[in-house]
Amino acid sequence: MKKLLSIKYSAGTFSAAMLLLRLGIGFLMMSHGYDKLLHFSAIHNTFINFLGIGSTFSLTLVIFAEFFCSLFLVLGLFTRLSAIPLITTMCVALFQVHHGEVFGKGEIDALYLISFVVLLFLGPGRVSVDSMIGK
Repeated sequence: MKKLLSIKYSAGTFSAAMLLLRLGIGFLMMSHGYDKLLHFSAIHNTFINFLGIGSTFSLTLVIFAEFFCSLFLVLGLFTRLSAIPLITTMCVALFQVHHGEVFGKGEIDALYLISFVVLLFLGPGRVSVDSMIGK
């Protein structure tokens, strides 16, 4: 019982937790990007036009973030750099699309956003390509 209430943890436990977070959140987000990639031609005209850059270009940026940056997260490659487009995408989804409804329709976006911010602050952990190449 004392171990369960302890605030101490080992480096291995931290790395395992970061691996679990990266894999879980990465694969879940990648599925959203893959779906948008498959249905690009059907949704590119109706997608949000963020900052007037055009709906097609906005969708392209979202696909890049949700699919390719999530793939980098899963691999643990350029983890902190890959988290930045994902954070931006989730901020747009939460505050622009769902009008900041953190406890409503934007709840999932808020959870993704928090997870990506944690990955930005803490990095990938030891079980990652970043760690293997010494970044």
